[in-house]
Amino acid sequence: MTYPQQEKILTGDRATGLLHLGHFVGSLSQRVSLQEVYQQTILVADMQGLTDNGNTPEKVSDNILNVVADYLAVGIDPDKTTICLQSALPALAELTQFYSNLVTVSRLERNPTVKAEIASKQFGRSLPAGFLCYPISQAADITAFNATLIPVGDDQLPMLEQTNEIVRKVNSIAKRKILTECKPLLTSVPRLPSTDGKSKMSKSMGNAITLGATPKAITAAVKAMYTDPNHLRIEDPGQVKGNVVFTYLDALHPDSDYINQLKERYRQGGLGDGTTKKILEECLQDLLAPIRKKREAFLDNKGELAAILRKGTLLAREESNDVLQRVKQAFGLNLLDI
Repeated sequence: MTYPQQEKILTGDRATGLLHLGHFVGSLSQRVSLQEVYQQTILVADMQGLTDNGNTPEKVSDNILNVVADYLAVGIDPDKTTICLQSALPALAELTQFYSNLVTVSRLERNPTVKAEIASKQFGRSLPAGFLCYPISQAADITAFNATLIPVGDDQLPMLEQTNEIVRKVNSIAKRKILTECKPLLTSVPRLPSTDGKSKMSKSMGNAITLGATPKAITAAVKAMYTDPNHLRIEDPGQVKGNVVFTYLDALHPDSDYINQLKERYRQGGLGDGTTKKILEECLQDLLAPIRKKREAFLDNKGELAAILRKGTLLAREESNDVLQRVKQAFGLNLLDI
């Protein structure tokens, strides 16, 4: 599917940790390409990061500039993409408050994405209200930037559906179109698994390779990667499906024909896991070395990082404030108009 030039894209990340290869494959590489075609805004979602880290806010605050450094290191250009900070955009919180009056608790609880996340985090009776209201906050983010195209995976489609429900309700109250519905830009790239092949990729669980990983850390991560547990000898036929090493090679190696040849050799027998891991390690070292170097250079000048984030945030504030004023007018709450 093709989209017209005037489409506006919103994407972003929660600032809860260092970005890793899963982010690189799943979203960052795409953003670098999209900034050449569309008007793109990237939101560093620190407030949403607090929805399950409210008692440990330093996990969010300490990672804001790390995330910005990761963006710049992979090639996101602040002259082409607006990079902004969620907590420095008051309109987002106000829009969230307005929209929360249009959504029932039962509707939030029925959201499949929210249900899955709640189950995975095992909140029980300690579920933060902010986490349950995550779809409302996301709707505020999307509408605040007049975003019409949102890069997501299939699991995020219920969130966009809920955003569009809110858009229709606000437009109905206003008796005219003041907000625009959004469409998904579905990624065709498979989600990169964790290095252990068992759980979701997470640095805190030690199963992710970060964009700033040292050569030693990369080597250790690849050596520990899950392959085919039944491939005990080099001459044994091996399974490619579910083999994390081949999944990473498919996603990151520049020569797909070469990787397909390796797969065939592995299936037939005669190719050892040590060889495939060595090929992957070389690929990752080549990929991450320039990213790590750029990242370190940016982090050596955090003042410059903060200035880039401030510039983008000021641009975003102007646009989000305009949307907020339209919504306030729709609710009849623009009496003072100051």
